[in-house]
Amino acid sequence: MTAFVDVDVRPILRAGGEPFSIIMAALARLAPGEGLRLYAPFKPVPLFDVMASKGFAHREAELEGGEWEIRFMPENVSLGAAEPAPAARSDGDWPEPVVRLDNRDLDPPEPMVRILAALEQLAPGQTLHALLSREPVFLFRELTRRGHQWRGGFTPQKDSYQLTVRVPA
Repeated sequence: MTAFVDVDVRPILRAGGEPFSIIMAALARLAPGEGLRLYAPFKPVPLFDVMASKGFAHREAELEGGEWEIRFMPENVSLGAAEPAPAARSDGDWPEPVVRLDNRDLDPPEPMVRILAALEQLAPGQTLHALLSREPVFLFRELTRRGHQWRGGFTPQKDSYQLTVRVPA
């Protein structure tokens, strides 16, 4: 049976806060085989894909008053740092970025909007480099949908996420 670490984001959301970084921090602290039990005031559907990409299946249960308990259980994968999706990987060298963006001081969804707008101006095969304050999990699906390749990861200091995106040739 899976042991769970509890994360209750209801007070954070009621106060107008953004709990994603707290959820990801709790996820990073899980021991192998542990799961995450999340309590939320709504069904956090966008989080399901994020957690699946990190190797977690989920079970959901509606609580009284429309609140939710979601249990994220590890599948048979490592709980270490997430690797980019296969569509994000590429062999060979990438050209030097044509555009460099520093989006670390922007609130969501502005970093995603700026990156997608800048990519529309690039020629096939050109690249863009962006610095972000967090992992842009919602951007990854849109990049893949548009056929872009990407590479990304946190800096060694864990203070920024570096993302490089290549426009399809």
